[in-house]
Amino acid sequence: MAEIAGLSHLTLTVTDVPASTKWWSDLVGLQKLFEGVDDGIEYTVNIHPAGLIMGFRAHEKGDAGDRFDETRVGLDHFAFHVTSRAELEKWAARLDELGIAHSGIKDVDYGSIITFRDPDNLQAEFFAMPGT
Repeated sequence: MAEIAGLSHLTLTVTDVPASTKWWSDLVGLQKLFEGVDDGIEYTVNIHPAGLIMGFRAHEKGDAGDRFDETRVGLDHFAFHVTSRAELEKWAARLDELGIAHSGIKDVDYGSIITFRDPDNLQAEFFAMPGT
C-alpha cells in the first residue's frame, strides 16, 4: 500500500480571514507566510513551527452569515496530536488564558481530548494517545 508521511496542510473556510488568522495564530503560534485575493477568494497561508501549514479562506460567493455545523455532510472536526496528557493540561491552560471555551480534558478508551470551537464554530481538538 502507498504510504502517507503526515498531514501537509489544513485550509479552513471562514467568514473573516484576518480575524481567524489572528485567533488561530494567538492560540497555536502560526506565522503568516503570505496573503492575497485570487478569483474572489481572500486568503492567508500560515505555518506552525512543527511544519503544519494552515490556510484560511473567505469565498466572495459564500454565505457570510453561515456558521459551521458538523451535522452537515463534510467535516465533523479535526484534531491536533499532542505528545502526552501533560501537554493537554498545558493546552487547557492556554485555552483558559485566551478565554476560549472548551470541554476540559476527557479521558476516553482511545486517548485524551480537549474539544473547542473557533469563531466560525469549527470544532477542533487537542488529542493525546492513551498511556502518554
